Amino acid sequence: MRVGFIGLGAMGRPMALQLIRAGHQLSVWGRRRESLQPLLDQGARACASAAEVGGNAEIVFTMVTSGDDVAQLALGPDGLIHGCLPGSIHVDMSTIAPQTARRIADSWAAAGVAMLDAPVSGGVAAAQNATLAIMVGGGTETLARARPLLEALGKTIVHVGGHGAGQVAKACNQMVMVTAIEACAEAMRLAAVSGVDPERVRQAMMGGAAGSAVLEVFGRRMAARDFEGGVEARLHHKDFAILMSEACRLGCPLPVAGQVWPQLNALMSHGWGGKDSASLIRVLEAAHD
Repeated sequence: MRVGFIGLGAMGRPMALQLIRAGHQLSVWGRRRESLQPLLDQGARACASAAEVGGNAEIVFTMVTSGDDVAQLALGPDGLIHGCLPGSIHVDMSTIAPQTARRIADSWAAAGVAMLDAPVSGGVAAAQNATLAIMVGGGTETLARARPLLEALGKTIVHVGGHGAGQVAKACNQMVMVTAIEACAEAMRLAAVSGVDPERVRQAMMGGAAGSAVLEVFGRRMAARDFEGGVEARLHHKDFAILMSEACRLGCPLPVAGQVWPQLNALMSHGWGGKDSASLIRVLEAAHD
C-alpha cells in the first residue's frame, strides 16, 4: 500500500521501519532531516510537507506528542487535509485527549476522509519488535482497511469503540500503569527505610501476587538507581494530565489516581521530566530528606 508516516521519534521511527519491512511504499515528512534519514536509507520517500505526504498515501499515520500537534498536522496550513483525497484514512497513534480525537475525526468526515485513533502501549522495545498493544477507536470498515498495516506494528489490536474510544482505553492504561509505578516506588522506599535491600524485596515480590511487568521493569530501575532509560517521565505526566482532565469533565472520581497526580507534578518541579518515571522514588526521598 501507499502509506504516509509523520512523527519519527523514538516510537515512530521503528514503527515506520516495520511498515517498510512489510513491503509498503512509505512517504515521510519531518521538521528535522536527521529524523528522516534512517527511513530514506530503507527506501522511503521524503516529502516537503504534511500535505504532500497526504497526497502520496492511501493511509497516513501520525505519532506525535500532543493533541495540538495532531490537529496542526491534520488540519493546519500545509496539513494533511490539503493533500489527502476523499476515501483515504488518517490513523493517529499519538496519545491525546478523547475529545480532541473526536473533533479531528468530525473535521475529517466533512472532507470525506476516515480517521482512527489508535494509541499504543509497550514502549520502544515493543515498537522495535512489532509487539505493540494497539487500542482503536473509529469505524469498523475503516479498521478493516487499516488492519493489515496495524498487524505489521502490533500483536494485540482491540477495537474499543467509536471515535475517541481508543484514547479512553489509553488513558485507563496509563492510569493503571503509572499508579503501579508509584506503588513500586513506595514499596522500594519502605524497604530502604526499613534497612532491607530493595532489590531483594523486589525479587521476593516478583514471586508473589504483587509480581507484575511494572515491578519487573520499574522496580528494578529503582533498586539499581537507573533513571536514564525507558519512557521520559514528562510523557507520563502529559498522559496523566489528559486522564485527570477527562475525569474532571465527566465528574468521575479517581481517588487513587488523584493521589498520584501531585507526585508527578513534584517530579516535574524537581526537573526530572527527562528521566525515567522510576524517578517517582526520588520524589519520596526528597520529601523525606
